[in-house]
Amino acid sequence: MPTWTALTTLQGKAQADALGAALEHMDPEPTGVGVFEVEDGSGLWEVGAYFTDQPDDTALLLLTTAMAAKPFTVSELPETDWVAHVRRELAPVEAGRFFVYGSHDADKVPAGKTPLLIEAAMAFGTGHHGTTLGCLRALDTLANDGFTAARVADIGCGTAVLAMGAATLWPNDVIASDIDQQAVEVALANLSANDMTGQVRVVEAAGFDHPELAGPFNLIFANILKGPLIALAPDLTDRLEPGGYAILSGILNEQADEVAGVYAQLGNNLTLRAEIGEWTTLTLQKKP
Repeated sequence: MPTWTALTTLQGKAQADALGAALEHMDPEPTGVGVFEVEDGSGLWEVGAYFTDQPDDTALLLLTTAMAAKPFTVSELPETDWVAHVRRELAPVEAGRFFVYGSHDADKVPAGKTPLLIEAAMAFGTGHHGTTLGCLRALDTLANDGFTAARVADIGCGTAVLAMGAATLWPNDVIASDIDQQAVEVALANLSANDMTGQVRVVEAAGFDHPELAGPFNLIFANILKGPLIALAPDLTDRLEPGGYAILSGILNEQADEVAGVYAQLGNNLTLRAEIGEWTTLTLQKKP
């Protein structure tokens, strides 16, 4: 069955939220509406809707005129076997010692690698994105340098691939958290699929707002976005023990200096900076 998307951009969160709410009352109704800030410093917000029936062009035009938005770009999506498509696109990923793969590639796990089974799901972190790949490589580098983590936190864990990677290295105290309940459920399913149930605790939390995230930790992952990373900087630093490491990503290359600077002011030294495509991963150590 074909589907349609309608996308536009406009200035301001309030206007974007209002447009998203108005879209939900269209006829035909969309099956989903999303409102997202464009993370490029422009102040723009993207509003999109998905339809199983062709949307009314006139109604869309009236909405954009009322909300001072750009005209919607409407696209018809062809019928696609998305399971087969995803399996073709998500080839296994090697990140140092780690081998991230889907069940359809179970026969491709090389000898001597640490396998992490991650199915494509509605949670971020399959290992293919430059941010997740960068974090896994940074984790591998720390382990190769002789670092050992006693307590690990993965903030904004998505699929929990980073927490699982840490738990394969150091079967100590590893906790993963996400603000989204669906991500928590995906993380728990991935732990089960990797026979790691109980090796990583998973909680629903915004940032460090959970009793089990009080710390201190000597390794913290935060693969989110620039804004939340900066907002979390004081809490993250407070929960990182002296000499401990933070691996941060979700940072565009041009944003990396700003993020590193904020953390440096709080007493964290940059030990490694790595770029993969347009994304940067930072490894920082809290001063003893």
